[in-house]
Amino acid sequence: MHCKIALKTVLLGFILVFSFNSTFGQESDTTKSISEKKESFLNHTSKGFILKSEDGKYEMQIATRLQLRVALPDDQDPITFADFRNQDQRVFKINRARLKVGGHAYQPWIKYYFEYELSQSLLLDYRVMIEKWPWLNFKAGQWKVEFTRERFISSGDQQLVDRSLLNRKFTVDRQQGVEVYGNLNGGGIANFNYWAAILTGMGRGARQNDDSKMMYFGRFQWNFLGREVPFSGSDLKISQKPAAIIAIAAVSNTSPYTRFSTSGGGNLSGYEGTNDGQYTVKQYQIESAFNYKGFSWSSEFHRKSIYDNFDEIETNLGGYYLTAGYLAHQALDFWPEPLEIAFRYAVVNPDLDISSNKQREAAVAFNWFFAGHKNKLTTELTRFTFEDKELPQDNELRFRLQLDISF
Repeated sequence: MHCKIALKTVLLGFILVFSFNSTFGQESDTTKSISEKKESFLNHTSKGFILKSEDGKYEMQIATRLQLRVALPDDQDPITFADFRNQDQRVFKINRARLKVGGHAYQPWIKYYFEYELSQSLLLDYRVMIEKWPWLNFKAGQWKVEFTRERFISSGDQQLVDRSLLNRKFTVDRQQGVEVYGNLNGGGIANFNYWAAILTGMGRGARQNDDSKMMYFGRFQWNFLGREVPFSGSDLKISQKPAAIIAIAAVSNTSPYTRFSTSGGGNLSGYEGTNDGQYTVKQYQIESAFNYKGFSWSSEFHRKSIYDNFDEIETNLGGYYLTAGYLAHQALDFWPEPLEIAFRYAVVNPDLDISSNKQREAAVAFNWFFAGHKNKLTTELTRFTFEDKELPQDNELRFRLQLDISF
């Protein structure tokens, strides 16, 4: 509660300071044009409210986002067979409530970004970026590592209510460290993106490392049609030229953890050890994405190796998902223009040595865009199926309705 009050106070203070400077610190230059005199220090765009200095060297963007969700019989993805017995836990909740602050300082290419989760009092992102040249940029701080498209895309820009079954097992989530990245554009087919980072490897909010080993991350992306596919679901701009990518990414890390989330480091089911440097995790994924005339596609193929350095046991996990969406008014006259239909199919194998153990997810969703992803209503129906060689198949049908509001 104190954190929320403090944030509101800081935000109000920023507005008052900029208001004071705008009102009392302006030059009384009568030669300025009428349009310049009417220009406001406070504007609003898709990035939120924007405060800027007259010389353009300083800019601050302030935005808030709220997610309201209804789910039944429950909202959590099943993790084990026991989760299929958790019936009638239907819920209405504020799923996310975010405050976002970004912009640039001193120069337009020196950028910063903060993101705070108000409902849980968590500082999610804080980073500084040097983006003077398209081919060579630098980043330092805490952010969602660009390992997977599904996780890196904001929860407000997803095509379905939330991410797939794969996210829990394969995401690297938020980490602290430094990164170099950029776009290498040789024209046409010779268009590439790259990311390379050295990270602490202890997850969001970590204050120290458990040992001398770091997390190493790399991603290489080929934009083979000469255009990048943005990190956002749907083709809301109705691209008149196709854009497509193929990417490969890899991560290596030694820590007490086998998974990461917004809460920080944790462990997958079946990994109870918490000793320093207990698990060496190596993983990679191959990714594709495509946008054209209202149609969007994305996929990921994952492999992950977990080696327990204490018990000397290695486990290999695998999985993949396919997602597609279409703004069908492009082909059907009766279809409402703001309405998108989207599908997702995902499969996870928690141990590749036991091929009969599978976890599946099949989902269909409809998005009604009031103002793009910033303000939309999503309805989703998902069927989960778990198979185990020693247990009978189990399944669950889940319905969710979500309203995204940003301003």
